[in-house]
Formats: sequence, C-alpha cells, structure tokens
Amino acid sequence: MELTILFQDRDIVLCVKPVGVVSEEGGMPELLREQTGAKEIFCVHRLDKAVGGLMVYAKTKAAAASLSRQIAEGAMEKEYLAICRGDAPDGGEMRDLLYHDAAKNKSFVVKRERRGVREAILHYETLSRQNGCSLVRVKLVTGRSHQIRVQFASRGLPLLGDRRYGGESAPRLALWCRALRFAHPKTGAPLSFEAAPPEEAPWDAFRE
Repeated sequence: MELTILFQDRDIVLCVKPVGVVSEEGGMPELLREQTGAKEIFCVHRLDKAVGGLMVYAKTKAAAASLSRQIAEGAMEKEYLAICRGDAPDGGEMRDLLYHDAAKNKSFVVKRERRGVREAILHYETLSRQNGCSLVRVKLVTGRSHQIRVQFASRGLPLLGDRRYGGESAPRLALWCRALRFAHPKTGAPLSFEAAPPEEAPWDAFRE
C-alpha cells in the first residue's frame, strides 16, 4: 500500500492514514518503515481503524517525546470533518464526562466522576446541512477514545456509518482528520497541514 506523505525529515513524517489501517504497530508504522526506509517509527497519537486522515509519526525517541508533550499540553491542534445524521446546531462547545470500557471498546457519557472517567471537550461549527444530515468541523480540546463519535451520538446526532454508536449504515464512517498544527519537535517551527477527505460517499454529497 502506497501512503500519501505530505512532509518528512530526519525527525518526523506527516502522512494520510487510509481508512481500515490501524495507527499502531502492525499497521501504519510498518508501512512507513517500508516506504521511507526509516529504522524506527514511533506512534504518538492515534486514529480509530475506521477513521482516515492526517497523522504525524516520529522517527526518533526525542521527537516522539516532544510531540507527546505537545499533545499532553494541548499544543497540537487537531481538526476533523464529520457528517452526522440530523440538523446540528450552528456550533458551540461539547463538554462531557466520558468512561471508556476497554473490554467493550466503547465509550459512554456519564454524569458523575469516578475511576476511569475523564472530561472530554470539543468545539464544532456546522458547515452545511442537506438531506437530513449535517457536515461539521470539529476542533478537539481533549483527545479521548471515540470522543467525537460518542459526544455527537449522545446528543442525537450519530455519525454516518457509525453503527457502534447508533449511526445508520454507510459505505464508511464519516469522520476524517482534516488538519494538524503543531511545533516541529526539534526546531520549534510552526507546522500546519491539511488534507481533504476522499471524493466518495458519504463525503461526495457535500462537495460543491
């Protein structure tokens, strides 16, 4: 499988993860080592297997530590596109307490803090509405398991193709990492990358 690589140097590689490939070892790192010839590829963040879009990987332990620190401090900006069923409000903030059940690999919105519960925050803007669906742009403040999927579903706005959280059947899960913004782990230079979702269902319905 030939990956789309948007940027690489001695420290990092920025690429587009295809839908259906896992982010961790056995998936993207292996493919990147084969394609770039890098001896080591470190995964510092992840996308669900069913989600495609931009990811950055480190080529050194030092770069991995720097990127991980940016993520922990909220300094790496991640922007997503999603299509949900229903007429989403114009925009705003979603703030919930989420519990992730590792055995079921499913997250739940809960009312009280307890062990394993973490706060989840995102901001979103509705870009377009048609045929009972809404195209939304999402900026994550926190990065929790299945965060976008469960927060929208809990408000009666399940993502298309997300059967796990009540969404109707679709050719693929309508969630895509559209943009990444962060500081280069070695030089500190600001980096910004964007990648549009594929021109196929369900995304094609919102093409101009």
